[in-house]
Amino acid sequence: MRPFHLGVALLLLLAGCATAPQKARPFFVAQQDAETHGRKTWFDRLIETDPGGVVFEVASDYQERPPQRIAVLPFVDQGNGDYLVNKIPVVNRSEEERDQWSWTHANRLRHAVIGALAAREFVIVPPLAVDAVLADRGVTDRDKLLAIPPAQLGRWLNVDAVVYGELRNYEAYYAFLVAGWQISSSITMVSTIDERTIFSCADHRYSITISPALDPIDIGINSILNLLMFRDVTLARTEYEVGREIVLRLPPAELNIAEFRRAVHRREDSMSGRSIPPPPSAWPATAPMEQPISSPVLAPES
Repeated sequence: MRPFHLGVALLLLLAGCATAPQKARPFFVAQQDAETHGRKTWFDRLIETDPGGVVFEVASDYQERPPQRIAVLPFVDQGNGDYLVNKIPVVNRSEEERDQWSWTHANRLRHAVIGALAAREFVIVPPLAVDAVLADRGVTDRDKLLAIPPAQLGRWLNVDAVVYGELRNYEAYYAFLVAGWQISSSITMVSTIDERTIFSCADHRYSITISPALDPIDIGINSILNLLMFRDVTLARTEYEVGREIVLRLPPAELNIAEFRRAVHRREDSMSGRSIPPPPSAWPATAPMEQPISSPVLAPES
């Protein structure tokens, strides 16, 4: 009977553990490692055989005057839209196809940066809305974009900062036992109020796999396996790592975080019918738009 009693006791114990109430953990407490989680260190680059790096600069008055509404402009591709392996185009593309792939490559990095910025303490204008405004005004390439002053872009897009971006490298390497991607991108965040540079950063990322082998059979097998580095999902991970590494260098804008909270409290007071002085807009436009856009995202704040 002892084994039977022991089995019953174990079942009761497991049932008790399974039904034990779980503590309701609170929301909105201090988040740990927010500025370092996902940020590569020298040790990470050593382990991953990534000789790249990040160079950045933040304006000295960033915390006193952080941007609130940001538009990320189309990135400029410094390449030719080719699929490069060891600096050699491996796919024969027409000029029209190169234009399409150049736009695709640049937009991938742009979206990686936008995704990282959108999780931060900023209001980001959707890229489709940005593109629609620029296209409507005939801004369809790099030269036309750079010819528009930032202040003018601020009025068009109803933002107080714009982000210019470049795709510098976008190519693959293969040497049998070594394979990988090299992706380099840079951004410059410029104020549309006084056209000062708020933040600039360049990230160089090497996503490399090394499969050492001595036996001829192992060399052949590893050389074939290294071709898996050219999967699209591996490329996408490298792109998003570049965007994440760039945005992680932008310090938290404490003034924006505090303003978000104040804006919520003001809205609650307004909805409750309390008599309070009319506060300034939580996210003011830098200047009235020359031609109002029907999109609610781009409409000037009241």
